[in-house]
Amino acid sequence: MGIEWWQILLLTLYAGYQICDELTINSSAGSAVFAGFISGLIMGDMKTGLMIGGAMQLTVLGVGTFGGSSRIDANSGTVLATAFSIGLGMNKELAISSIAVPVAALLIQTDILARFTNTFFAHRIDKHIEDHNYRAIERNYLLGALPWALSRALPVFLALTFGGGLVNTVVDYMNNQLSWLATGLETAGAVLPAVGFAILLRYLPVKKHFPYLILGFVVTAILATIYGDVGAVGGAVSGLSKDFAHNFSGLPMLGIALIGFGIAAAEYNRSMNKPAAATAGVASNATVEADTTQSMDDMKGEILDDEL
Repeated sequence: MGIEWWQILLLTLYAGYQICDELTINSSAGSAVFAGFISGLIMGDMKTGLMIGGAMQLTVLGVGTFGGSSRIDANSGTVLATAFSIGLGMNKELAISSIAVPVAALLIQTDILARFTNTFFAHRIDKHIEDHNYRAIERNYLLGALPWALSRALPVFLALTFGGGLVNTVVDYMNNQLSWLATGLETAGAVLPAVGFAILLRYLPVKKHFPYLILGFVVTAILATIYGDVGAVGGAVSGLSKDFAHNFSGLPMLGIALIGFGIAAAEYNRSMNKPAAATAGVASNATVEADTTQSMDDMKGEILDDEL
């Protein structure tokens, strides 16, 4: 199939935009899942893009950038893995392990370079603040987006433009002469999402909220078993009748997502009501104290019965 020039252009533009979105707008367009969606849409196979993006999203699910630290660029890795997987007919797991993860790790260096380059604009902004030159402040703030965008767009453009033939050669070589290595990389690619989820569990307060963890595991197991059996029955029925063509594969995740949303909403409302109740209690006490103080002030100067 190959990768067309207009696909390279659109993927390059998105690679430059996604990091700016992640740093400013935060519309979720700078996430690995969204990168897989956009890349798959551009390449003509949205399913493959979403699967690669979802795997990379799980890989970095528990990785944070605390204190401005750099992390692997899962979005750019997803873009390149999706493009090469669809354009060259590469196995998804192999694309994740041999392209997405190495590229994501390599772009840590360009991320650091973008951060260092931005200090130039930051110092110029500091000077313009002292001079009260607000137009120059706005101009340098916008110019600061260029190093960030180029740190992603340029590597993606070079890889898509000059890397297609090389990647194709490497893929053929790995599938034939190094089939054992390709199998190992495919296995590693399938395991990476579990590693990301394990990192997430390490960060989450599991000990404090372990009942929710147990409940989620049980609900997931029950729904997966029930809908798995329902899907098997549906497959058997569809084999007997062509008119029966229902798909039950998405129901377990939908049910789990709705249950999780309900529990999260209930927990959120409970946590929000606590400060309100505490504030109401404090306000009530303050009102009582204010009324008492006012009453004492009003009584000042009054003649009481025993003073007559």
